[in-house]
Amino acid sequence: MLRRTAGTAVVAALALAVAGCGGIGGGGRDSGAAGDSALTTMGFSLPDEIATTRVDLFKREHPDVKLTITEGSFDEQQFLSAVASGNPPDLVYLDRKLVGTYAKRGSVVPMTDCVRDQGIDLGQYRPDARQQLTLDGTLYGIPEFYSVRVVYLNEAVLRRAGLTAADVDLGDWAGLAALNARLAAVSGGKLTRIGVDPKIPEFLPMWARANGADLLSADGRTAQLTDPRVLEALRAGVRLIQDQGGWGKFKSFRDTFDFFGAENPLARDQIAVWPMEDWFLNVAAKNTPNAELVVKPFVDRQGHPLTYASGMAWVIPKGAKHPDAACAFVKSMTAAATWVAAAKARLAARQAQHQPFTGLYTGNVAADRQIFAEVYRPSGNKRFDDAVQTILSVQDAGFSMPASPAGAEFDKAWTDAVNRVLAGQSDPEAALARAQREASAALDQASR
Repeated sequence: MLRRTAGTAVVAALALAVAGCGGIGGGGRDSGAAGDSALTTMGFSLPDEIATTRVDLFKREHPDVKLTITEGSFDEQQFLSAVASGNPPDLVYLDRKLVGTYAKRGSVVPMTDCVRDQGIDLGQYRPDARQQLTLDGTLYGIPEFYSVRVVYLNEAVLRRAGLTAADVDLGDWAGLAALNARLAAVSGGKLTRIGVDPKIPEFLPMWARANGADLLSADGRTAQLTDPRVLEALRAGVRLIQDQGGWGKFKSFRDTFDFFGAENPLARDQIAVWPMEDWFLNVAAKNTPNAELVVKPFVDRQGHPLTYASGMAWVIPKGAKHPDAACAFVKSMTAAATWVAAAKARLAARQAQHQPFTGLYTGNVAADRQIFAEVYRPSGNKRFDDAVQTILSVQDAGFSMPASPAGAEFDKAWTDAVNRVLAGQSDPEAALARAQREASAALDQASR
């Protein structure tokens, strides 16, 4: 996310020029009310009924607000350039783990006035999601989705290997290599089926936590990347990939996957076991409802359920010209009633296609309770119905990366370290030692 090619830099510069003419920037200032104003966003898109239903509700509630959704992913360079120019969007949608960095830089503003003026009940949001947006006691964002990781199993592949779902135990690190060897298909140096995908670098924090370690201290200010348990977790994940032909072949094969289509790796038996975010269940229900899918909790080395939770957040940039309208939008988009309406829209869409509805998992506890009490009903497809219950069962076992004044820099340091190891440019111990130095320098600088 933080690294950009020269071509992207040019695009960002052009986007900034457009912003000066009313692109991502916000135009004139609020007169003090949510109505009679413009509102621009960055980092948010409208890919499905979950997004469009909530946006449409806001438009009906605030017909005087001219809303412009600038679709696309969050771009750090574009965002910081827009803030520096004094013409930022009114709202930015980004990963919660990055918010601390921009809060420390003064690029986003506290949500204190927004929460007070709109009467937003912070108690409705999941505590760890809210805490991830709180730096030095001040809240800088409002959480949206709450995504957890579970383990997906292709039972058809397991059966052909003489295994069952009960035989798959990702907490048994001593047995991972043997399990991987039975499930992967490697012939003549060519990988045609992934056995166990550890999903690193992305999920290294979860593997480390399963081994009793955290990459970052609870206060978000001390890197712990040289902890021997982190090193052991990294080595375990790297070995799974090396045993399947190495990173180059592994990644090249995985990059061919059509994760969002009917020809996804589950349908094509291209993968056997992999931890992944809960949203893939919705993808599978839509595209491959008859797949032999089993979903289990990820577990630590003692067999206890464990999940790495993450999600996006809404923040208001420094210099936003319509903060009142922005705050009204955030309140509406994350309110329980809005989420319930979105869940009903998703249910109707799935029923129309005779597909399972797999629920909706948000950063709003009150919303989820209402959704699963009033909207969700078992579909009759046992595999997907059981998977929904698995996801719900692990939510309270979730952990998130803590808020940090150098969250973006820290994330880049350890991710780069894993990528160097995977690319064969460094051994794990040296890579983590370098990442520790880089992360510590960034954290020390940010804490001054």
